[in-house]
Amino acid sequence: MVSIGPEDHHDHPARDPRALASGRLPSVLALEIPPSWRSTANRRGSARADPADSIDNPLWGAPRIHGELLKLGLEVAQSSVAKYMVKRCGPPSQGWYTFLRNHAPDIAAMDLFVVPTIGFDLLYALVIVRLVHRDLVWINVTTHPTADWIARQITEAFPWAEAPRYLIRDRDCVYGAAVTRRLRTMGIRDKPITPGSPWQNGFAERLIGSIRRECVDHLVVLGEAHLRRILTKYTAYYNELRTHRSLNKDAPIHRTIQHVGCIVSAPVLGGLHHHYCRI
Repeated sequence: MVSIGPEDHHDHPARDPRALASGRLPSVLALEIPPSWRSTANRRGSARADPADSIDNPLWGAPRIHGELLKLGLEVAQSSVAKYMVKRCGPPSQGWYTFLRNHAPDIAAMDLFVVPTIGFDLLYALVIVRLVHRDLVWINVTTHPTADWIARQITEAFPWAEAPRYLIRDRDCVYGAAVTRRLRTMGIRDKPITPGSPWQNGFAERLIGSIRRECVDHLVVLGEAHLRRILTKYTAYYNELRTHRSLNKDAPIHRTIQHVGCIVSAPVLGGLHHHYCRI
């Protein structure tokens, strides 16, 4: 331990934070001392530690810092290191929003929704969305979804070299063994959500809500081919023209800003929406 002489007992490092931040201890410990406690120079007149370095090792705790000090030949109690460490305000690890933002390029989500026809038949539409740019990569319609049909849609949606690492889905029984085998073959990790927790597949659920509010709730669907044409046109509008708040008011496929020309409008989906541009 640090020796204590009869005349410098008041300099004990466990009682004086300035002594800990002084030149007797290197920047390894100084990184964890608040900048206001650090002395500008040590007793030998060496340079000060950079206050900006206090965030260099946010994952280090007292045992790790104490071990580094011991390897530098500085004997100080671990309790002293813990006492004068900067108290962190945030959580020790990244939050869910940060985790999702960092992993969004490798995540896709899919879900099914039902659309009634004019003859009171039910059609099933499958949507697959990439989370990073909210782009709708695949949509198709069928009267009777099966596991084999969904497996074929996944193959069509993702080229082998561009498949995501994770695919989020719900626990509908229609996602059978054929789907899980196809995902495993393509190198995609299947991530079914918790039962009764649709919010865990929020991106796909939000997309389906947009399709309903902005498209199919305002049209009378005549049949399977008719719905497929409608959704194909809406997909082009959604990916290329529609602005998104989550994308900083841009479209999934980047839409350039136009400054020159006269503003004109073009109807989309029979005038349900309009595209404004300069020519």
